[in-house]
Amino acid sequence: MNQFKIIFISLFIIFVALTTTTYSGEKNSTRVQGLFYLDGEPISVVIEDGRISQIIRNKKATSSDVYIAPGLIDVQLNGYAGVSFTQAGLTLEEVRQATRALWKEGVTTYLPTIISASHQRIKENMAVLSDAHEDDEIGVSIPGFFLEGPYISPIDGFRGAHSKEWVRQPDWDEFMEYYEASGGNILQVTLAPEMENAMEFIRKCTARGILVGLGHHNGSAEIIKQAVDAGARISTHLGNGCANTIHRHHNPLWAQLADDRLNATIIVDGHHLTQDEVQVFYKAKGPDRILLVSDVTKLAGMAPGEYNWDGKRVVMTPDGMLKYPEQDVLAGASLPIRIGVGNLMKYTHCPLSEAIHAASRSQARVFGFSDRGEILPGKRADLILFTIENNTLHIIQTIVAGVTVFQQD
Repeated sequence: MNQFKIIFISLFIIFVALTTTTYSGEKNSTRVQGLFYLDGEPISVVIEDGRISQIIRNKKATSSDVYIAPGLIDVQLNGYAGVSFTQAGLTLEEVRQATRALWKEGVTTYLPTIISASHQRIKENMAVLSDAHEDDEIGVSIPGFFLEGPYISPIDGFRGAHSKEWVRQPDWDEFMEYYEASGGNILQVTLAPEMENAMEFIRKCTARGILVGLGHHNGSAEIIKQAVDAGARISTHLGNGCANTIHRHHNPLWAQLADDRLNATIIVDGHHLTQDEVQVFYKAKGPDRILLVSDVTKLAGMAPGEYNWDGKRVVMTPDGMLKYPEQDVLAGASLPIRIGVGNLMKYTHCPLSEAIHAASRSQARVFGFSDRGEILPGKRADLILFTIENNTLHIIQTIVAGVTVFQQD
């Protein structure tokens, strides 16, 4: 970014700060201005009591290159800024630390994700996340939680980086202990549909309004259909959590791509999927059934090198790839969801609006977050202001429920 652009953006931030104060005729109102992500035209968004009250088209054009869009919603996030939501001794302050770091990346809503672990660990950490859900500072960004595992395939490759010792059959009584510890806030569970008792488990989750994702599995086309008939509605990080060698015809991918009842979450960090895969998935599902997720871990933002993560040796490459050499698989991701937004545009040539929707509106629709995910009157004022350079979003300001939680210096 050249010196002129830095100066211009700094001046724009000052201008926004001056215009986000109460002004005559609108009680307790603020406004933010930028280029509308839907059409690139200048707008002002008026905020009253934490919600969007008006969208005003600015008649005079502006030379600003700062866009305004809904805040990003990441529904699969294992940790951030040195914090894992599955780690031993997780504290509320550590969840606060991760949340504040995510605000800097434009994430206004996310689902802390706990992966396969011991019964006691999952139960204890769900209780900590329940406290975070109720916290005055960060609870506004945490509507619920995601349990990925432990009811997944134990087979190498399909299991991914999940520890085999913690993988087990679906157990409803056990799960209800987690659900109670979470304060009833587990919003999604991902499991392998070929596991014993999986269909009954899916039906029970669906009856409670808990979304079921199919992931880390080797289910046949028939088993996948049965799972979807039972209520499963998400393909979790489609194309990943899959063995490196699969049958070209009979594998978990085709049946999930073919079923329009399944929404596909995908990791578009440049490592988990190739450009061709992203293009095919996007064409097969269509823009409304593709949900970007980051799948980031506690190592996000750390320096390249080797790390001991929960007893496993993982390697961070200079370009941000996290590898688990023992199984020759990826070990989660290290790049935030805003990178996926830019890569989706780069790979599919979709417009900015569709890429943003894949990280906001689609998640809000699938998870029932009816108060956010779009810039419309009445919606919660979760907004991001950003520039785009070489298909990369640079976050300038993040607003959650009408409050600025991050602003670039």
